[in-house]
Amino acid sequence: MLLRPSGLLVAAVMPVLPVLAACGARSSGDTTSVAGGDAERGAAAIARYGCGACHEIPGVRTADGLVGPPLDRWRRRIYIAGRLPNTPENMVQWVMQPQAFEPGGAMPNMGVREGDARDIAAYLYTLR
Repeated sequence: MLLRPSGLLVAAVMPVLPVLAACGARSSGDTTSVAGGDAERGAAAIARYGCGACHEIPGVRTADGLVGPPLDRWRRRIYIAGRLPNTPENMVQWVMQPQAFEPGGAMPNMGVREGDARDIAAYLYTLR
């Protein structure tokens, strides 16, 4: 026996389908590399800028901070700071100027240069 959905059920479900589809979506960082970035240099830049004072970052020996979120599985995340789509370019901009996106937030502007931000982003996108 074939069941057909009623018009009322279809009308109730249709508006939430895009939301449900987005729940399983992965960031574009899953398939995109960071232009001009080098993951090896990124690990060194993470240590040099002291990112590990606040974040736990796999593969960076001194990165065991508990102030900010752990950055494991970065590539699988949907948003940066809960507001920016997780793309390599957004990550580069966030690393350089987090206060421009979240004024008063806990992540300070650390004076990260663009080349270093690209390298840091490249490293973070290796974290699956």
